[in-house]
Amino acid sequence: MDYDIEKLKIKAKQASGSTKALFSKWKRKKPKKLDVLVAGLHEDVFNEVDCLECANCCRTLGPRITNKDIERLSAHLNMKESVFVEKYLRIDEDADFVFAEMPCPFLASDNYCLVYDYRPKACREYPHTDRKKFHQLLDITLENCYTCPAVYEIVEGLKKIKI
Repeated sequence: MDYDIEKLKIKAKQASGSTKALFSKWKRKKPKKLDVLVAGLHEDVFNEVDCLECANCCRTLGPRITNKDIERLSAHLNMKESVFVEKYLRIDEDADFVFAEMPCPFLASDNYCLVYDYRPKACREYPHTDRKKFHQLLDITLENCYTCPAVYEIVEGLKKIKI
């Protein structure tokens, strides 16, 4: 698996026309077995992908940080919530807390997460390809094709299946 984010962006852009067309079709009429198909592809692809070799998501995406995340992370780090917010977070254009800087401040040089058991909900759920009601996540999936090689491979796999 190629984890080069620049190459991934090029491939995702080249495939975006067919991806948008497929997703547009699915938005109009949700395929009955979509969740089952995506779950199968998710399992197959993640048997091949090593997130620790990639970590593009941790380098480039600013996850939304909820109040529960702040509570959990600050407790784990033995800090007051206000200090955690001041040190690590900013408010984005949607008025959500996100990390002040990327890559993630908790990404170690070996791509391990220093707060893995306490990581934000958005990080726990990423890349969303193992969730039910996948048809509701098509827009974010299209975006994630540019960041996550696994998502790109799952979407390309979906294109090969007649649904």
